Amino acid sequence: MTPASETASRVPTAPLLVAAAGGTPAHPPVWFMRQAGRSLPEYREVRKDVPMLQACFTPDLVCEITLQPVRRHGVDAAILFSDIVVPLVAAGIDVDIVPGTGPVVASPVRDADAVAALPTLAAEQLDPVAQAVGLVRAELGDTPLIGFAGAPFTLASYLIEGGPSRHHERTKALMYSRPDTWHALLGALAEITATFLQVQIGAGVAAVQLFDSWAGALSERDYREYVLPHSTRVLGAVSGVPKIHFGVGTGELLPAMREAGADVVGVDWRVPLDEAVRRLTVPGGPAPVVQGNLDPAVLLADFDAIEREVRRVVAQGRAAGGHIVNLGHGVLPNTDPTVLTRVVELVHGLTP
Repeated sequence: MTPASETASRVPTAPLLVAAAGGTPAHPPVWFMRQAGRSLPEYREVRKDVPMLQACFTPDLVCEITLQPVRRHGVDAAILFSDIVVPLVAAGIDVDIVPGTGPVVASPVRDADAVAALPTLAAEQLDPVAQAVGLVRAELGDTPLIGFAGAPFTLASYLIEGGPSRHHERTKALMYSRPDTWHALLGALAEITATFLQVQIGAGVAAVQLFDSWAGALSERDYREYVLPHSTRVLGAVSGVPKIHFGVGTGELLPAMREAGADVVGVDWRVPLDEAVRRLTVPGGPAPVVQGNLDPAVLLADFDAIEREVRRVVAQGRAAGGHIVNLGHGVLPNTDPTVLTRVVELVHGLTP
């Protein structure tokens, strides 16, 4: 395996890594969440008749899908093709990804006995992921590869609810009524998540992103009490590469999320980027580094509107110590890929 320090040093001038460190890159770096996915016809072709989880554990297929948006769009980073439930599946938890639904858990985790029965995750159970990272790194050259994982709260929501949930009723009920069980569950998931990220770093990723897709369902008070300690534990367990922390609907949680220990905080489209910078700024501390935050739906508009919004986001990002241009969430499946390519070209022509 490649030591994390060597991985980071391979691409010291890559715009994404320069921005993540609070520097001024040669041009604004840009990549897109879900850039390797359903918006690309070449993705749909190679995934045809291959179930999602099977694809995630097939190294050569992971490599091909991860590289597709880099070839097509010229983005400043690849993100490893995977899924947040991959470490759960690797550990032996019965989870499937059902088309049109999402992750579905065969036996939901809703009491202390179920938490105690959860398996741990050993690094060797992730060998296909490590192999995939090695294959991608061999093809990317100086383009950074981002690894990722789901945060403990989001993973816990899937395990407790048994699948996707709009209101996270069972999750919150367990959190409020059985705090000891709750913290035991998130502690176990923090260990699994940390192992997943450590394997990716050891195999050669140049940065990692922790996704907390459902944290926006919480108040700041509840986030600090029930979630922040566990996300902090995950981020504290990985080192040697820049760490990005992203959540959806988390505008009110941004100060707490920064305390979790990431180098970069991702911002969704609901909060103007300069306002997010203000919320993230600590008196006497360094200027925060942010990622985001173009509304994914904007990419369905005409290009004059898209250009106006891209220029606004880049201008607002100049208030930060560093800015990685991205969407405020993932690429929508019906997005025209040629629009993404044009956005990359536009961003690269702007001043950081």
